[in-house]
Amino acid sequence: MSDNAQADNHAVKELDTLVRHLADELAAFRRRALTAESRLKEVESHEGGAMALDLSARVNQLEEENEKLRVRLDDAAARTRQMLDRVRFLRQQAQTGG
Repeated sequence: MSDNAQADNHAVKELDTLVRHLADELAAFRRRALTAESRLKEVESHEGGAMALDLSARVNQLEEENEKLRVRLDDAAARTRQMLDRVRFLRQQAQTGG
């Protein structure tokens, strides 16, 4: 067998291995998707299932808003502390006549 034929044979084997691995991964993703769809249908089939999903989405939205408000509150608190420090400094300057 020539070197060129051996290289081709090796490349075909590598390609075959890669295709098998990709097929296995695809099958695993398909199983996961089917399981997720099944769970979603189960949740929706229960009384109030759709409402529970709506509530879950609303809770997530409120949590995001809450985090944004926390950040704004922390920023405001930091600015307030800075202003208080400035007022204290100015008061000390005024008391010392400086």
